[in-house]
Amino acid sequence: MRLRCAVLDDFQQVATELADWSPVADRVETVSFCEHFDTEDALASALADFDIVVTLRERVPFPSSLLTRLPRLKLLVASGMRNSVIDYAAAEAQGVTVCGTASTSTPPVELTWALLLGLARGIVEESNSLRSGGPWQRTVGADLHGRRLGLLGLGKIGSRVARVGTAFGMHVSAWSQNLTKEYTDEVGVELAASKEELLSESDYVSVHLALGDRTRGLLGPAELALLKPTAYLINTSRAAIVDQDALLTALHEGRIAGAGIDVFDIEPLPADHPMRTAPRLLATPHLGYVSRANYETYYREAVEDIRAFLDGAPVRRLG
Repeated sequence: MRLRCAVLDDFQQVATELADWSPVADRVETVSFCEHFDTEDALASALADFDIVVTLRERVPFPSSLLTRLPRLKLLVASGMRNSVIDYAAAEAQGVTVCGTASTSTPPVELTWALLLGLARGIVEESNSLRSGGPWQRTVGADLHGRRLGLLGLGKIGSRVARVGTAFGMHVSAWSQNLTKEYTDEVGVELAASKEELLSESDYVSVHLALGDRTRGLLGPAELALLKPTAYLINTSRAAIVDQDALLTALHEGRIAGAGIDVFDIEPLPADHPMRTAPRLLATPHLGYVSRANYETYYREAVEDIRAFLDGAPVRRLG
C-alpha cells in the first residue's frame, strides 16, 4: 500500500505541476490542499491519515500538541532550511524526520522594490483610476534619486536591497544591533549611528531582520513616531517586528505617507481584519518567497527528500 503525502497551502494549485513527482508516484499518493487550515483541530483532522506532510515556509506551526495528534506522520518536509514553528524535539521524540529544501532570497528582494516603487508612484491608485474612467493623474509621485533609504538589517536580503537602492541613486544607510562599519563599508552603505537616527532621517525604511526576542516589537509607537510624515515603511520580513496596532494608528492618522506590507499577524488575513481596509497601505498576501523559480526548487527538492527518506537515507535534515 502506498504512503499518503499531504501538500499544505497549495493556494495556486501548482505543487504537482512545477515538479516531477513520478520518482515517488509508485510509493506515495500525493494530495494537495488549496485551502488553509487555521486551527489545530482542523489540521489534526485533515492530516490524520497522512504519513508525509509538505509545508510551505513557516505558515503552519507544528507544535508538540499537533504532532502528538498525528501518529501516522513519519516525514515532515518544510521549504527552506530554517523553520521556527516546528517543534524539532517533539518531532524527534515521535520518530518524525524533518527535512528542508533550498530557497533563494531573490524573490523577497524583488518584492520589496515592487512595494516601494508601487507606493512611491501611486501605481495602484493611478491604475484603478485609469481603468475605472476616473481623473487623469491623481497623485504626485515621490522621488527615489537623492532620497535616503534606511535598512533595518543588512543580511542576504537587506544587502541586495541596498545595492538596488544605490543603483537608483539613493543614499543608503543601515542599522542592526550587531552591524559593523566594516561590513557596511563592504556593502557600500552608511552605518547609521542608531536605530533612532535611521528612522528619523530616512525617506524610505525597509525591514530585513530575522524575528527573535530582540527584534519582536522593535518598531513600536515611539519608533514609528520618529518617521517623517513623508516617509514610507516597507516590511517583507516578519509582521511581529512592527507593532501592528501602532502601524494602523500611524496610517489612519496620516503620520506617515504610507506602508508596503507583505507579512501579517494572522495569515491568511481574516475578511474583517483592519489591515484589509487601512488607508495609505499597499498590501500583498505574503508573496515574498512566492515565485516560479522558488516553487520549482521547493517542490523538486521535496520530492528528493521524500525519495531519500523512503530509501532510508534522509537528506537535508532539520532540527
